[in-house]
Amino acid sequence: MSRIKITDTSLRDAHQSLWATRMTTEDILPILNQLDNTGYHSLEVWGGATFDVCLRYLKEDPWERLRAIRREIVKTKLQMLLRGQSLLGYAHYPDDIVEKFIEKSAENGIDIFRIFDALNDLRNLKVPIEAARKTGKHVQACVVYTISPVHTLDHFVETAKELKAMGADSICIKDMAGLLSPYVSFELVKALKESIDLPIQLHTHYIGGMAIATLLKAIEAGADIIDTATVPLAFGSSQPPVETIVRALQDTEWNSGLELGDLFAVADYFEKIRKQKGFERGVTRITDMKVFDHQIPGGMITNLYSQLEEQKAVDRWDDVLHEIPQVRKDLGYPPLVTPTSQIIGIQAVMNVLTGERYKMCPGEVKDYVRGLYGNPPAPINEEVKRKIIGDLETITVRPADLLPPAWEKCQQEAAPFAQSDEDVLTYALFPQVALKYFEYRQNKEGKDQTPAVAAETMTGQKTAAVQLPGLKNGKRRSGGDGEMDLEDIKELILLLDSTSIGEINLQRPEYSLLLRKSAAGTIDDQAGTTLIPADWKDNTADMSRTIPHKANCHEVTAPIVGTFYEASSPDAPAFVQLGDQVESGQILCIVEAMKLMNEIKADVDGKIVEIAVGNGDTVEYGQILFLIETEQG
Repeated sequence: MSRIKITDTSLRDAHQSLWATRMTTEDILPILNQLDNTGYHSLEVWGGATFDVCLRYLKEDPWERLRAIRREIVKTKLQMLLRGQSLLGYAHYPDDIVEKFIEKSAENGIDIFRIFDALNDLRNLKVPIEAARKTGKHVQACVVYTISPVHTLDHFVETAKELKAMGADSICIKDMAGLLSPYVSFELVKALKESIDLPIQLHTHYIGGMAIATLLKAIEAGADIIDTATVPLAFGSSQPPVETIVRALQDTEWNSGLELGDLFAVADYFEKIRKQKGFERGVTRITDMKVFDHQIPGGMITNLYSQLEEQKAVDRWDDVLHEIPQVRKDLGYPPLVTPTSQIIGIQAVMNVLTGERYKMCPGEVKDYVRGLYGNPPAPINEEVKRKIIGDLETITVRPADLLPPAWEKCQQEAAPFAQSDEDVLTYALFPQVALKYFEYRQNKEGKDQTPAVAAETMTGQKTAAVQLPGLKNGKRRSGGDGEMDLEDIKELILLLDSTSIGEINLQRPEYSLLLRKSAAGTIDDQAGTTLIPADWKDNTADMSRTIPHKANCHEVTAPIVGTFYEASSPDAPAFVQLGDQVESGQILCIVEAMKLMNEIKADVDGKIVEIAVGNGDTVEYGQILFLIETEQG
């Protein structure tokens, strides 16, 4: 027995679980010196969703965040969570991208790589572990904990033994959903300590209310390190509070050595941030405790509920929670951790909202069933498999063996905007999101590189390309601020068809313009010439439904709230264009929801006569995406 070591998760997992990873770097920097002097074993500050959220929502460079934290933290090890061959994304990346990413992560400040695979498929950990070992940093490999008929104590112990043989410096029991009960925790840690001579760390969540007891029993069994969070970021779907654990262990042989005064000074700072930003406290609700049945991790619970809120389908919440374990059983009992939690969760939502199980399946679900994420822990239901992938063959090799090297290709594609190898990696991981961020960064830096966009009338007739507001002849006007004045609007009108065109929707990430034009060709201010802010969808919720009805036209609508993409990747051609003939079952577009790419298919034969949204636009549940002209109508 010895003094327990503690990892603080406040800047990564706790932040992600409770506050949707919305703290900015500016929020974080002032407390770093205090955290550095608290005496933690390590600080988990990167990985998981932090990378994606920095780019997508905070408009920050995640690499710069890591460097900024590293500059302030000089005594304490920095730790990150890595999704094995998926890195920080939701699909596998080629080996050269994995190796380069880990190399650059170490250079930018990471000391401990916590690496896991959602399926405990060790083939997916081979290259990440080797790459992390090559950097000379600490490699912590995870045994992902879950409950199912195939996940036994022997399974976890054998997995840990193999991870040690692969070069792990320590083992983490990753209990992402708070399923590990206190007495099972004792038995599992005891079995691991007896079987392998490596430090054992326990990561759990408070969501079901067992986490404090689970940690204490693990410590009694010989756990070396545990994960906790500062109290404003604890409880609920997050980790248990460090203050409670430290007090419980005082005057015992496992005393942490941390001072409560130091811990409360940190807590006071984060409580101030919580109040300023309106972030929630961690609370355990009855629906949270149902995790013992559905097993969805806390962060995913929040996302699922938000999705149903956006789709005005909160009344189907209990149906979704009931469907999740059914889908998980059908698909071979995968542990529900990113990305499999998203895969199972979104499929359950689709099953409920469409009213037919597996009628619509995201591309990631199909990839999972084909084996492109690895081997499921148990066989997939054969009937369900046929429904999802038909006669397609499943693969048996390591999924990444099918991926060609991509570093040089990404370098070439990213060359117009990449300022570093880190930028190339950002593009490699999240190409669509990266392009939006790089455009934002260029505009913020004052570079006049915003491309022209084409305006489209609601009749589907394309017009001449129109420069963005604030631009004349491709050059930014003095005082151009991204809003259209009356002269801009007149110029736009002249470029459009001269007859009455109803409503024009010019959509951009920064703003949207909705204007009406009278038949006489003048602007009718009474009809509403409006400059709309970035949250335009709240002000124009029914805009998509103003498309005039056309005879013999079939509407293709969004089955879920998300982001519309016309192609599978930035450099790929659009699936369809105006005027194309399509067949039933043909892919028309992708709607990204909950970070999964959902293929939207035609359910009739016909001709595309309207594409009602633009690439990268946010779409609402039920919003019209396409009009398909059919012979029958």
